[in-house]
Amino acid sequence: MSPVIDFFRFYISEIPVSYLWALLGLFLLWLVLLLSRHEKANHVEEVQIPSAKEKAPGVEVPEPAPPSDDPALKEESQVKPTGEPALKVHPSEPSTGELELHRLERPPEEARADIKRPGAPADKPLASEYQGDMPEQPSLEETPELSTVEKKTDIPDTISDVQTKDIQDSVLTKEEDKTTPEEPVIIKPAGLFARLKQGLTKTRRFLKKDIEDLFQGRKKIDDELLENLEELLITADIGVQTTMDLIDRISRHSRDITDADQLTAHLKADIQSLLKADSAPTPDSNLPESGPHVIMVIGVNGVGKTTTIGKLAAHYTAENKKVLIAAADTFRAAAVEQAAIWAERSKADLVRHKDGSDPAAVAFDGVEAGLARGCDIVLIDTAGRLHTKVNLMEELKKIKRSVDKKLPGAPHEILLVLDATTGQNALTQARNFHDALDVTGIALTKLDGTAKGGIVVSICHTLKVPLKYIGVGEQINDLQQFNAERFVDALF
Repeated sequence: MSPVIDFFRFYISEIPVSYLWALLGLFLLWLVLLLSRHEKANHVEEVQIPSAKEKAPGVEVPEPAPPSDDPALKEESQVKPTGEPALKVHPSEPSTGELELHRLERPPEEARADIKRPGAPADKPLASEYQGDMPEQPSLEETPELSTVEKKTDIPDTISDVQTKDIQDSVLTKEEDKTTPEEPVIIKPAGLFARLKQGLTKTRRFLKKDIEDLFQGRKKIDDELLENLEELLITADIGVQTTMDLIDRISRHSRDITDADQLTAHLKADIQSLLKADSAPTPDSNLPESGPHVIMVIGVNGVGKTTTIGKLAAHYTAENKKVLIAAADTFRAAAVEQAAIWAERSKADLVRHKDGSDPAAVAFDGVEAGLARGCDIVLIDTAGRLHTKVNLMEELKKIKRSVDKKLPGAPHEILLVLDATTGQNALTQARNFHDALDVTGIALTKLDGTAKGGIVVSICHTLKVPLKYIGVGEQINDLQQFNAERFVDALF
C-alpha cells in the first residue's frame, strides 16, 4: 500500500491547488443535482383515473348482466333496448367528461352497447354507428311548404296638423335650395391709391413708428429731437441734402409743433412741396404730331426693364393706342422670348432678331416697322449694363443715333429704370446714365419690397429728373404714373 499511497501523494502534490478546488466543486455540484432528482421522484404522485362511482356519485351504473348461453337471447339483448335507460341521472347530473371517463372504465362490449341507438344493426362498425346518430336530412318531397307571411304595417288614416306643417316646410326648403342658388362673392380689384398704399406699407410703418418714438416724454421740438429726426430721414434714404432742407423747414415751425401728429403733418406738407417743384409733366404730354412716340428704356441688370416695357405696353394698349416692342436686348439669354410673352399679353406688335444681333439694327427696324404700321408707341428694350462700363454706355449712344437717323428727334423719351431696394446706389446710377444720355424720366420699381421709399424724394430733389412711373407690385397694373400728393399720402 505504501507504494500506491506514495504514487498518489506524489502526483497530487504536482497538481495545482486551483485544479483540485475545481474538481471538488464539480463533484459537489453533481452530488446536489443527483439528490434533487431523487427528491423530485419521491414527490411525484401517480395520476390515476378515478372510477365513475367516485367521480359521479349521483350516477347509478348498472352491473353487466351475466352472459347467457342462449345465442338468440344474446342477440336480442344486443338489438333491443332494455326497458330502463342505461344511466339513471339524478338531479345532480354529471358532466359529459365524467360520462366519458365512465365509459372508458367499462369493457369495450358494454361501452359499445351504450353508444348504439335502438334499432341500429349490431354488426356495423363503430364509425358507422356514430354516423347513425346524425339527424337525418328530410328529402325535398317531405319538406313542408313554408307559408308566406306578409308583414303588415299599420298606417294611420289621418296625419296631425303638426306633421303636415313640417312636411310642407321641408318641401319648401328643398324647392328654395333648387331655385335660389348662392350669389357668388365678387372681389373688386383695389384702386390705384390702395395698391400704392399697400406697396408702401414697409416704409410707412418705419416712419410712423420712429416719429412717434421721437416725441416720447417731450412736448416741444429741441435740438436733440431735430438730430434724431435728421438721422431718421437719412436712414429712410431721403438723402443728406434733401434731409437738411427738410430739417430747416421743420425748425422754422418748431414753436407750432407739440406732438408727433403735428410733426408728421408738417413733414407731409414739406415733402409735397419739394416733389411738386420737381414734378414731371404727364408722360403723354410730349407726344409727336406725326409718327410714333419712341421710348428707349435703359438701366442696369436686373432692375426690371423688360417687365416695365410689358406693363407700359399694356397701359397704352388699354388707351386704344397701337404699340410695338423692339426687342433690342440680344445679349441676355431668353430676353427676346420674355419680350415676346409680354407683347402677346399686352396685344402689342413685336420686332425681333436672332440672339447676338446688333441691338442698334433691331432698334432701327423697330422704328421703321412702327412708321410702316402706323403705330402710336414704339418701346425699345435694351440690354442691362453697369453705369461704369464705358464701352457699353457707348453702345447705348449708338442705338440713340440709329433711331434718330430713321426718325429725326427720336427717341423722344429715354426712360431710366431704377431699383428702389438699392437705396443710394440708385441715385449714383441715375447720375451716370443722365450724364451719358440725358435721361428724360425715371421709372422706380420694387417700392413694395423696401422700407426706404424716401429714395423717391432724393432722386426728384437732387437730380431734378422727373419721376414718371413707380412700381408697387408684380401685377400688370402695378406700374403707376407718379403723383406727388398720392405718394406722400400713402407714405404717411
